[in-house]
Amino acid sequence: MKPFAIAGIQMKVSAVASNVEMMKLKIDITMNLYPWIEMIVFSELCAFGPLSHTAQPIPNNFEAEMQAKAKQYGIWLLPGSIFEKTDGNIYNTATVINPAGEIVTRYRKMFPFYPYETGVTPGVHYCVFDVPNVGRFGVSICYDMWFPETIRTLVTMGAEVILHPTLTGTIDREIELSIVRAMASINQCFMFDINGLDTGGCGRSIICGPDGRVLYQSEGTEEIIPLELDIERVKRSRELGILRLGQPLKSFRDHLKSSQFGIYQPNLDTPYLDSLGPLIKPSRLDTITELKIKENQLEIESSPAHYKGDGLI
Repeated sequence: MKPFAIAGIQMKVSAVASNVEMMKLKIDITMNLYPWIEMIVFSELCAFGPLSHTAQPIPNNFEAEMQAKAKQYGIWLLPGSIFEKTDGNIYNTATVINPAGEIVTRYRKMFPFYPYETGVTPGVHYCVFDVPNVGRFGVSICYDMWFPETIRTLVTMGAEVILHPTLTGTIDREIELSIVRAMASINQCFMFDINGLDTGGCGRSIICGPDGRVLYQSEGTEEIIPLELDIERVKRSRELGILRLGQPLKSFRDHLKSSQFGIYQPNLDTPYLDSLGPLIKPSRLDTITELKIKENQLEIESSPAHYKGDGLI
């Protein structure tokens, strides 16, 4: 057994005031209640909320305060994400801090939630880091998970646990819960998905093991979620199969060695995907316009003057 204790913090997030002091308090409470915790994970955009006007350069005071907290308790810390402003772009960026208070890595969300997360630039680099004598961890953020290639790439890079800060307050949260289970089982890894509350999400954080089974799922209230994971379960699953049955990572590896996936070839012609149209936000006006066009066409076709025999169309 290779135990490692992680706590997820599901907390209320304000969009009009800083949440940093409350995050610091939640860390204090967590470490006083559960001193055996070795890592804490917050939800996406927890510190300053979901509005991009809060974007700021990195490094900044927020990171420094989180570094001090990590060092104070000797824990790993992923304090959700913030909007980062750099070179005229805005990124959705998460920072990983080690027990010495050092920044180990940063990750920029690769798939902003278009067409709703407007004005945010996608990141281009995957993110993994090692916890010594424990295992390799990957970081993804919210909508990234809807693209299986992201989690599969992290796992191909050796990730055994995926830390997944989320901000979902929409009616598709139920779908996301199923995606977390699917990603955990398909990639034979732990998925640690932490959502926020109020403007930070609708809660229902979920943690799944490498067989896709739910280890814990919260509801819609503030909660500290302390869990001890047995990282050795990932290795066992990947060597012997999910429930001693399918071995998807080995099959994926063997297929890659013998052939390629055609849809990923460079300069691939994708007429069907191109036919789907631009990535834009649905609009009621578009629907009304389409209905009016159809109604006008029906009126013309049903008009008494609409007879070819009379020479009228």
